[in-house]
Amino acid sequence: QVQLVESGGGLVQAGASLRLSCAASGGTFSRYAMGWFRQAPGKEREFVAAIRSSGLASMYGDSVKGRFTISRDNVANTVYLHMNNLKPEDTAIYYCAAGPTFSVNSKTYSDWGLGTQVTVSS
Repeated sequence: QVQLVESGGGLVQAGASLRLSCAASGGTFSRYAMGWFRQAPGKEREFVAAIRSSGLASMYGDSVKGRFTISRDNVANTVYLHMNNLKPEDTAIYYCAAGPTFSVNSKTYSDWGLGTQVTVSS
């Protein structure tokens, strides 16, 4: 089991950039695939991005492809989500998650952070 703490959220204008961080502790971080998910009010949780335990492969949800980049530092036990050209529809609580499988499916992730709020104004 790994504990996850997200940071870096905030209020920005459309077109701005943010970098979210997710610090892991209590487990062997380099063994876990990591994912970012988001949930907007009244909507279901949505897959944003995932990265393999090695960091050598990543994948993205259609709505963020070309704008967001996931990366990880297995020495610092941290995963990042670089978000560029933010849009009002990106407004949501962003969660990071850890699991044994490189997947878009939230059910395959066993450990979750509490989330960080991202709000994009038009």
